[in-house]
Amino acid sequence: VQLQASGGGLVQAGDSLTLSCAVSGRTFSSYPVGWFRQAPGKEREFVSVISSSGSRTYYADSVKGRFTISTDNAINTVHLQMNSLKPEDTAVYYCAADLRGSNRFLDSRPSSFDYWGQGTQVTVSS
Repeated sequence: VQLQASGGGLVQAGDSLTLSCAVSGRTFSSYPVGWFRQAPGKEREFVSVISSSGSRTYYADSVKGRFTISTDNAINTVHLQMNSLKPEDTAVYYCAADLRGSNRFLDSRPSSFDYWGQGTQVTVSS
């Protein structure tokens, strides 16, 4: 499985940005895909995860109400719409696939995700 994250950039506080994660190499519509982020000097943290059908989602409290995760199975892509961005959202954002995961009980632990994309930088200026 290969994941390619894109869409990062430099924005101002309050702006919006959409990240995309293109997935290839294995049947896309069978496992959850998540987004994580890592700021300088900090551990990688969970942002959001979505079931393969898109019917189930889970968000970190820090982004709930501002970020929306969605899946487009027609093009094997997961999107992360980020609104009302804050300087503390600045990080490298990674998408990852949980091939052994459950679509009923979504996992937020980075250790549960088997395959990772290369990351895309999001910088929010104040």
